[in-house]
Amino acid sequence: MATEKQKMLAGELYVAAGEELTADARRVAGWMDRYNGSIAATQRDHAALLREIMAEVGEGAYIRPPFHCDYGYNISLGKGVFLNFNCVILDVVKVAIGDRTQIGPGVQILTADHPRDPAQRRAGLEFGRPVVVGTDVWIGGGAIVLPGVTIGDGAIVGAGAVVTRDVRPGATVVGNPARERPA
Repeated sequence: MATEKQKMLAGELYVAAGEELTADARRVAGWMDRYNGSIAATQRDHAALLREIMAEVGEGAYIRPPFHCDYGYNISLGKGVFLNFNCVILDVVKVAIGDRTQIGPGVQILTADHPRDPAQRRAGLEFGRPVVVGTDVWIGGGAIVLPGVTIGDGAIVGAGAVVTRDVRPGATVVGNPARERPA
């Protein structure tokens, strides 16, 4: 029988409880206390802290505190990735952010999703759908990227956009829901 964590990582329905996930949540909460208290630290010190919790941290990747995530171990940052203040990544499954991508303040990247059936929600079930952000992407401040979305290389997501579906490489999307802006 799979554990709740194993089901979560596989993108299956799971309950966000149990010793393993609770311990992981406590661990990342302690890490966020340290990271978010390190505003005056050097970028090198921040990189060392990011490497403690994340799956991959490319050279020169930087997140300006405060930053919040569910677990951290499902997040991969490419080389030169930059996240500005107050970003949130709900990483119950994989979040991959490509090289040189820049993410504005207050952006939310969400992999956590919930069943459409109210009985399953009442039972505390949830699941995750991975998010992939390509290389050289720019995501404007306050944008929200929903579960299961892929944003192609070189794309631009306008400030405040709510990205509900995939964005093709090189496209610019704006609005709620985000729609491609003509060239």
